[in-house]
Amino acid sequence: MTQTSADGDDAGDDIGGALARRLRALRTQRGWSLQRAAQATGVSKAMLGQIERGESSPTVATLWRIAGGFGVGISEFLLDAQPATTQVVRAPRLRPARDAMLMAPLFAFDPRLGFELIEVTLLAGYTRDSEPHATGVVEHVIVTRGSLQLRVGGDWVELGEGDAVRFDGDREHGYRNASAQACSFLNLICYPTR
Repeated sequence: MTQTSADGDDAGDDIGGALARRLRALRTQRGWSLQRAAQATGVSKAMLGQIERGESSPTVATLWRIAGGFGVGISEFLLDAQPATTQVVRAPRLRPARDAMLMAPLFAFDPRLGFELIEVTLLAGYTRDSEPHATGVVEHVIVTRGSLQLRVGGDWVELGEGDAVRFDGDREHGYRNASAQACSFLNLICYPTR
């Protein structure tokens, strides 16, 4: 997988290739056509094909829709390795999409444990509106640097360094960095057991 420096500059250009390989592998595992994947994810057949061919870089919103449609965590598209019982993480911050959001997948989704842990960095002035995740998904956000505005429902709440919040991720929500500095937070996403 691409190695990326802490400021988000690519040290390689393989993130698109890794996304393409993972999407193709998931479709193959399920025996899905592009049309079936489009129906499950709500992402057009044309866009899925472009991503698989490495011709298009999806937005984070699109990547979340794809992950949700396949019933996997977003870390499935950010990490090549399978989860291990003992794992030392030296995750680079990746820019998985053309958005001003950097992600360091710390622990990929493990069905035995039911969660994934991602460090998210929002560059100055970035706002991300998130569609609801699958029913029963719960998110935990812990601000580690700077300040973050979080919206669940209609109200924005200001969170500072060290603040933490838990909310239902199956509702519309959003993240905003209104400051002139990057902010970072840990996002622990818990999925209902199947």
